[in-house]
Amino acid sequence: MEQKIGKFKGSIANHKLIERVLAQNTIIMAEEGSGKTHLANLIREYVMDNAVPTLYLDFSNPDVDAVESRFKKSGRFFYMRFEESDSFDAALQEAASRRENIYMAVNPSYFSNKRDIKSRLSRTFQTPELLENYYYFFHEISLLNAFYTKFEDFMFYILSLVNLKKYGLTFLTQPHQIFEDHKIKLLFSFLYLGKCTNSEYYNTELKTLPPHTFVYQHRQDRRTLLFNVVETDVVMIDH
Repeated sequence: MEQKIGKFKGSIANHKLIERVLAQNTIIMAEEGSGKTHLANLIREYVMDNAVPTLYLDFSNPDVDAVESRFKKSGRFFYMRFEESDSFDAALQEAASRRENIYMAVNPSYFSNKRDIKSRLSRTFQTPELLENYYYFFHEISLLNAFYTKFEDFMFYILSLVNLKKYGLTFLTQPHQIFEDHKIKLLFSFLYLGKCTNSEYYNTELKTLPPHTFVYQHRQDRRTLLFNVVETDVVMIDH
């Protein structure tokens, strides 16, 4: 099963989501309004079409009416709002047992503000039922001080989840210098979407990237040796 998301700029070939997407990890990096959510939803639809349930974590903590309609169109949408309670844990466990496609609104202040303490929120993300069966989406945290120190810590927290999960994850974010870290480059494919004004950290091609276009970088033979070849293409998005 495949899903076309655009055309390669340098050839007549289409860029398609293929089975490896279920296992690989993707960073969709772009500034506000560039289309991160659009691409994330294409990946989400593909994952669900392959019978893998999804957990979409939205750290803007939206009410259900504020969630974009594109997530609701397929009917595979189960809204929850995180809270620290036994009743929430029971409801989440029940939803996971039914393999619901969960869209979870989360206030990032539930993370611990101390490095050596694991919050109930963190423990929830590491529930075996979710780690074994779900593909995760993390929608960027805009209030970085809600986490215990800063953005780098959150990214390395994400990396710890990468090594626990059966399936992959997709992380939506704005440009940041942390993405030059070799551990992150090794474990993720990158979608640099649209023009990045904060592009001193990245390929200069991003300074002139037109709308509805992204630079796609992926490492052959996922998750393995540091020396695996990294392929780079420019893709024009179908929209």
